[in-house]
Amino acid sequence: MEGYILDWLNLLGRWVHMITGIAWIGASFYFIWLDNHLEPVKDPADDEKGVSGELWALHGGGIYHAQKYKLAPNKLPEHLHWFKWEAYTTWITGMFMMAIIYWYGADLYLIDPSVADLSKPVAILIGIGTIVIGWLAYDFMCKSALGNDDKKLAIALFVFVAVVAFVLTQIFSGRGAFMHYGAMLGTIMVGNVFFAIMPGQRALMACAEAGTPVDPEHGRKAKQRSVHNTYFTLPVLFVMISNHYAMTYGHWLNWLILIGISIAGALIRIYFVQRHFGKNKPVYLGVAAVILLAVSFIMAPKPASKIASTTTDASATSVVEQNMLPIQARAIIKTRCSTCHSATPTQPGFAAAPKGVIYDTEHQINKQAVTIHQQAVVSKAMPLGNMTQMTDEERSILDRWFQSIQE
Repeated sequence: MEGYILDWLNLLGRWVHMITGIAWIGASFYFIWLDNHLEPVKDPADDEKGVSGELWALHGGGIYHAQKYKLAPNKLPEHLHWFKWEAYTTWITGMFMMAIIYWYGADLYLIDPSVADLSKPVAILIGIGTIVIGWLAYDFMCKSALGNDDKKLAIALFVFVAVVAFVLTQIFSGRGAFMHYGAMLGTIMVGNVFFAIMPGQRALMACAEAGTPVDPEHGRKAKQRSVHNTYFTLPVLFVMISNHYAMTYGHWLNWLILIGISIAGALIRIYFVQRHFGKNKPVYLGVAAVILLAVSFIMAPKPASKIASTTTDASATSVVEQNMLPIQARAIIKTRCSTCHSATPTQPGFAAAPKGVIYDTEHQINKQAVTIHQQAVVSKAMPLGNMTQMTDEERSILDRWFQSIQE
């Protein structure tokens, strides 16, 4: 029953997280696009009212006319829409998902004894500390002298997130490390909304209502944090889907893969932002493509002879041993994998087989041979946290079995 309840909480939490995330990112992308496509006003009356730019657009069968004021109109409208709850709800649901999957289920998804033999409370505290300290360190850098030089700040932030990625992968399972890295970036994004962007907007509104000059520093800080948020977006989205791809988080250079894809995502976003200004600079896409290509080579499966020190070429295996491989492989998979991947899982916390993948019959096993080999032998990402204690010798047998059925 516990596994069933957790699955439902997982489903509902993930669904709401996805919905609110789409709303937040969609609004953010739209307003960045809108801001970068504004044209000078053509009506002198609009200029006198303090309008700094306008844009005409066609969507959904209607024509829209958007205008942006330099500061604020002389008289504030009765209804002024604020965009904040999308960000807050996305973070709340994300933390809910983190709590039920990676903290409540730390022994499955967060702790990997082969990386660091942590107790559950210690692992959870490190995870929470990473998120909190990540925001505090980022906020400190932005408020320091670095914050006055965008290029120096960008370099400092890159070094910071790279160090965090490396350290996390030396403490947690690859999957847990990726998720906490993403949670840290997501918290920074929401922190920017709550502590920088919204206060700046409140200050603007207060000055507009009082008819006093607005301190331009509020706008500068909010703009800087908003730019950071848009460049963090694609790396965070990658982390959100990375748990489906063990070849990324399960690789021994997982921290480098994480940073590489994060850089590629940021460069892709930079390219589109530049296009908003009418500057088509495909060099950003080119560099991103090169990075992704390099990452794909890093992740490419090694030759069978290099996967494990105990692995031998299938052609060098005796006929008797080769005939025994299917039997040995099935026994290993039944003992180490089918506790979760079964029509009736016996592993506590699992009400159904993950992703619906079942290894109950020989046909099902053979059908999933590539996946078994990739995740149990190449990346060693499975079993989760090696909770069923699959040995290197057993991984070697699975490798020889896989090589034999490929001939």
